[in-house]
This record gives sequence, structure tokens and C-alpha cells, in this order.
Amino acid sequence: MSEAEDFLKVARAAKDAATVLAPLPRAPKDAALRAVADALVARADEIVEANSVDVAKAREGGTSEAMIDRLRLDAGRVEKIAAAVRQVADLPDPVGEVVRGSTLPNGLELRQVRVPLGVIGIIYEGRPNVTVDAAALCLKSGNAVLLRGSSSAYSSNTVLVQIMQDALAETEVPAAAVQLVPGLTRESVKHLMRARGLVDVLIPRGGASLINSVVEESTVPVIETGVGNCHVYVDADADIDTALTILVNAKAQRPSVCNAAETFLVHSGIAAEFVPRALAALKDAGVTVHGDERVRAHSADVVPATEEDFTSEYLSLDIAAAVVDSLEDAVAHIRRYGSAHTDAIVTRSQQAARRFVATVDSAAVAVNASTRFTDGGEFGFGAEIGISTQKLHARGPMGLPELTSTKWIYTGDGHIRV
Repeated sequence: MSEAEDFLKVARAAKDAATVLAPLPRAPKDAALRAVADALVARADEIVEANSVDVAKAREGGTSEAMIDRLRLDAGRVEKIAAAVRQVADLPDPVGEVVRGSTLPNGLELRQVRVPLGVIGIIYEGRPNVTVDAAALCLKSGNAVLLRGSSSAYSSNTVLVQIMQDALAETEVPAAAVQLVPGLTRESVKHLMRARGLVDVLIPRGGASLINSVVEESTVPVIETGVGNCHVYVDADADIDTALTILVNAKAQRPSVCNAAETFLVHSGIAAEFVPRALAALKDAGVTVHGDERVRAHSADVVPATEEDFTSEYLSLDIAAAVVDSLEDAVAHIRRYGSAHTDAIVTRSQQAARRFVATVDSAAVAVNASTRFTDGGEFGFGAEIGISTQKLHARGPMGLPELTSTKWIYTGDGHIRV
């Protein structure tokens, strides 16, 4: 059987499973998710063993430690993945929720209700936890899912999907509702991107090249999740200690994720006091600063920043830095170089905070808080499918409601239109 035929087989099975899954009430879906969580914990040794194969291959191939950190699973991380699945099970079911409704003057009862999207394709890189997070969110929202992870996590993903399917086989949710796209070639991705009619929506998760490729080549509708070139702007009225704490956390708490800060901007009115302390704190955290001339004036350790530095999603212990002369200049910099993911301001001025929030055009804006909070779990959504940086259908962390569409239902009593 060819790769194309293999794909059609799993896609059609997912489509059939979606038909069975869509009308299921909450209870059987929650039971299925808890069965999946229990199975992941019970078979953690299998998962870690398979993951060790992927990690070893990655190291042999010269993959950076930041990327290996995204790939690596251990018993503790498997427990956290299972806990996230249980958290999704505990969340309200969005399917059937009435978005709005009314009784029209003619007596028709009108409702707009949430319904599953159908079959969702997920194309993602590196992190095998996405395999489970995506499946859990899709199942809870009544959707079947086709998962296409990167070849670097193939062993991990294969075992994770098999464990989930085995668990689902003992529940009312069809095992075929969770499928791994067969094949490791570029063509297998294309099959998914061109499966219009079998796949209802695609969600890419990964770097800019992956996302751009899916957006440009897919015939299936795409919800674009963007890269995270996130900024921390330290305003003239910032509290220095607060700003230092937020900056170091935003950059160094976990640098390999999309909500880590990649650039910090400092108002010139506070730069003389803030920049030396920031450089020292970042150095202590192991961070290399790539700065403009005004930042470099404070330390010989600062690497000269290039245009590329200000557009980079480092995903490592590196950060770009610049001094700006006003809040407006900071916003202009963010609009020019940012990715519309998450941008933060540190200030004691409510007026400055309001101006920043109103003028920064990003999916999430933080005031006196780390960029690291832009996350479905931190927002109380449970696991997230991704963080959308586009403006249609969904924006920001995508939880359960963002994995539904709506349908209109109107009920009459023999009504006809005249």
C-alpha cells in the first residue's frame, strides 16, 4: 500500500470516528480522557524508553540542547502530561453551549450553539507532549484528530498514540478518533495539507518556516499559530526591582518555549540605572545579551545586535536589547519586529499601561507580569492546542471553545415564510 493510500485509510477512519464522537455527551468523553491519563502513567516506562531513542538520535544529529529539552520525556514529565489530560476532563464541555438565543417576533425560537469542527489535523515539531495535549483537547471538544509530529519524535509519538488508542478501545470514544499520520516524508505532510473534504481544519505548531509552509501550501483551512518573538518593555516609571524579576523570569525560567521573552526594551529615562543591573542579572542567569549601541555602552560583554537579532525567536539563553526614547518608540519597535504573540510592559503609570495595551497589536499583552503566563494551563484552559497570532476564528491560547464552530437552530410551530 502506498503512502497516499495509507493516509487516506487513516483520514477516512478519523472522519467516521468524528461522526460517532460529535454527538457524545460529556460523561463518556471524560471517562475516555481519564482512561487515557491512567494508561499513560501505567505505561510510562514504554514512553520513556521510546523517547530515549529519539533523544539519542537527536544528539547524534547535533541538535541543540534547547531543542532536546523540548523533545525529552521522563517519568515526571509523563505524570504532568497525564495530569493535563485529567485537567481537560474536568473542564466544562463546550459542545452544545448556547452562544446566543432569542425568540423572534414571529415566534421562532432561535439558538446559536457550539458544535465540533470535525477532523482536526495538527502539524507540529519536536515536543511529544503536544501529541497528548492535542488529542485530549480534540476529544473533549468532540473532534477527531490527525497528528503529524516531526520525525525527531517519531518513536515517542508512535508509542503515545498507540497507548491512547488502546485506552480508547475500552471506552465509548472510537479509538480511530486519534490517529498518527503515516510516513516520515515531506509527502506525508502534503497529503494532510491537501485533504480538503476529509480534514476540516489544520493547526500548525512550530517555527516560522513550518507555519509559513502550511499556510501557503494547504488547501485545508488553517488556524495559524505564530512564533514567539516576545518583548518586555521597561517604562520610565517602572520599579527597577520588579522589572528585573519579570525580565529574568520571562527570559530564563524556560527559554525554549514560545512565550519566553526574546527582546527587552528600556526607556532612556531609566536606562542608566536599569541596564547595568539587568545585564548583571541576565549574566548570572546564563543569558547572552545582543544589544544596540546604547546597551553596549554599559558592558563589553554585550554582543552587537543585528537586524536579525531583533526578529529572532532564539528559544535559547539569548536575548536582544535596545534603549528607546519613549513608549511610542517601544510600540513602534514591537510592531516592526514582533510576532504578535505576547508583549509586556513594566510600569507604575496606569496611563502608560493603558496606552501600551491599546496600541500593541498582539494576541496577549502583559502589564507588570512575565510573558511566561501566556499559556492555556496558566489561563485555566487546561492544555492548549496552540497560541494563535491571527485574528480570524481564534486568537491567543486556544482552549476548548476555540476548537468548536457553531450552528444555528431555529424551532417553529409550522412556521412558513411569507
